[in-house]
Amino acid sequence: MLQPAAAKVAAPAASDVAANARLVELSAELRCLVCQNESLASSRAPLAEDLRREVRERIAAGDSNPQIISHLTDRYGDFVTYRPPFKARTLLLWLLPPLLLLIGLILLLRQIRQRKPASSTADPAQLAALRAEFDSTHHGKDTQ
Repeated sequence: MLQPAAAKVAAPAASDVAANARLVELSAELRCLVCQNESLASSRAPLAEDLRREVRERIAAGDSNPQIISHLTDRYGDFVTYRPPFKARTLLLWLLPPLLLLIGLILLLRQIRQRKPASSTADPAQLAALRAEFDSTHHGKDTQ
């Protein structure tokens, strides 16, 4: 009889499970400011641990995910998120990759067009002479 009671104590509350799920979700969306190319969830840097603790505290305080992200971007800048917002300061960040892709495609198409063989601009008199020579050399072979 003691066993079921112990199991109830050991089982995490539903709110703890939801809070941990939010922490995992937010930590995956946020960047470690020390490691830079590593998420907050996977980083073991002391600053990442502090940021995870701060996120956990804000979740416990009842902040929504957008409020938590807004707080962190106000404090650390847009770099803290893997998906920076589309605004004047980040315009180049959002538009440069498609622009570079477009420039690359234009250059590729231009290169392909330049490699196409030029159309024949042979002189009609030269073509007639070549046909006559071809016909005279092959005419005798066709009759045999």
